Amino acid sequence: MDKLVIQGKHPLHGALAVSGSKNTALPLMAAALLADGTTRLDNVPDLQDIATFANVLRVSGADVKFDRDRRRLYLDASRIGFPEAPYELVKKMRASFYMLGALLGRCGEARVSLPGGCAWGPRPVNLHIEGIKALGAEIDLDEGYVVARAPGGRLQGGSYTLEPSSVGATINIALAAATARGTSRIENAAIEPDVVEFCKALEAMGARLHGIGTRTLDIEGVDALQPITYRNCPDRIELGTFMIAAAIAGAPGEAIRITDADPEHLGEDFTEAFRRTGAALTAGEDFVEITAPDAIHPVSITTGIYPGFPTDLQAQWTVLLTQARGTATVTDTVYGDRFNHMPELSRLGVRARVDGNTVTVEGGPPLKGAKVMSTDLRASVSLVLAGMVASGETHVLRIYHLDRGYERLEEKLSQAGVHIERAIYDEFARPEMSEA
Repeated sequence: MDKLVIQGKHPLHGALAVSGSKNTALPLMAAALLADGTTRLDNVPDLQDIATFANVLRVSGADVKFDRDRRRLYLDASRIGFPEAPYELVKKMRASFYMLGALLGRCGEARVSLPGGCAWGPRPVNLHIEGIKALGAEIDLDEGYVVARAPGGRLQGGSYTLEPSSVGATINIALAAATARGTSRIENAAIEPDVVEFCKALEAMGARLHGIGTRTLDIEGVDALQPITYRNCPDRIELGTFMIAAAIAGAPGEAIRITDADPEHLGEDFTEAFRRTGAALTAGEDFVEITAPDAIHPVSITTGIYPGFPTDLQAQWTVLLTQARGTATVTDTVYGDRFNHMPELSRLGVRARVDGNTVTVEGGPPLKGAKVMSTDLRASVSLVLAGMVASGETHVLRIYHLDRGYERLEEKLSQAGVHIERAIYDEFARPEMSEA
């Protein structure tokens, strides 16, 4: 099994490049199933989740090829003949559940396993199922599978209000609605950049959407969609992670440039909170420059639905607060039990208290390297950030979580001055016994 070994206290310098967005690439891949022909997606990150979803698509009959050097994915959906997404693959990642809307839209039927994903928190798919039922689908549950059928081969269309707003459910319902006979409406639709980019791609394929980027999304069904060439957007969560890394591990007064980025995708709450830490932020059209302050100010945050503070950046923000002078809180209103990283951070010397959906962090006490274990994707990168500012050596175990969402992270950080390397370890090795 792989781990990351970090020698702390080596400052960041130079530049970091942001990869393509995983959370946008996955729905773009699902959308490609709706078109008879080959869709080309550019700026696709080389990640485990992308490879897993490619295998899910292949089961249905798609021919998927990835040009790793160009970060370019070709998806030929000419022969979609098996409308099923099996448990063995879907259990590995929740985004595979997009196959429900995609296969219904393309084939008029679908058999999709209930999903897996990060091992934290209840994340029900009832909004997906109820939304698609509102479009006219007949749905049954069969031994862990969602079995859906469109009477007459095509959905009729309908209206559904999401409570609460959901990125995944918005995407899944839109996939199913794009080729329905009539018009569909999604009220309280998600407006995250992932959703907006996905909708723009659907529109480029010939779908008729109105209200993209607003809470009311209308979709006029069309008979068929066409394959396209489309460039995936930058990963906003990686951008936010790199900004936090620059603020806590950069040399004060020295700007770190983060390239291939889209600063507007961060959302107002994150950008405002980041500026209040004292770090200097300069944003251009496709880059951000961050200069670490002499002292980080403690800034409390509360996560929220976009354009609120992203829940996927709260674990990283917790680490930032450890470097501040004073006490502040992180409250997660999106996923209230997303604090599995806190016991591991405490092994590095983090002083914090979890109370319900809020963690109170005492900044100032120095961190010291230790062996820590990843529990989910965003928690794993928070451990890397903590290791960067801790004294001594930190070993971050079980980084298969990290590899799901961060492309070549150790290479990027190493090129920017961090002493970090990937190593292999045996998690189940028996300890040696001393002789009597």
